[in-house]
Amino acid sequence: MQIIESEELKQRMAAQEELHLIDVRQPEEHADFNIGGLLLPLGNIMSMQTEEIDDLKEKEIICYCRSGQRSMQATMMLETMGFKNVKNLAGGMMGWEAKYGR
Repeated sequence: MQIIESEELKQRMAAQEELHLIDVRQPEEHADFNIGGLLLPLGNIMSMQTEEIDDLKEKEIICYCRSGQRSMQATMMLETMGFKNVKNLAGGMMGWEAKYGR
């Protein structure tokens, strides 16, 4: 499993790189605060309901959650499903908010 630090992600977002961000939290968490990722809750990933992102199997995907734990599970599951380049945002939204605010 690969890790991406919030500093690197922030720089890549500022450079307007094409990024595939996946928010694996619950809808209410996503609605409260997110950084623009597609909402795909961990439960959906664990039950292999990933149709929305199946065309990204060869592309880089960056998963995030509140603290980095759920996204770590999501990252490992996606890798077992054949996704080739999946990264976990270290520290999740808590780490992001501590550095950059909302």
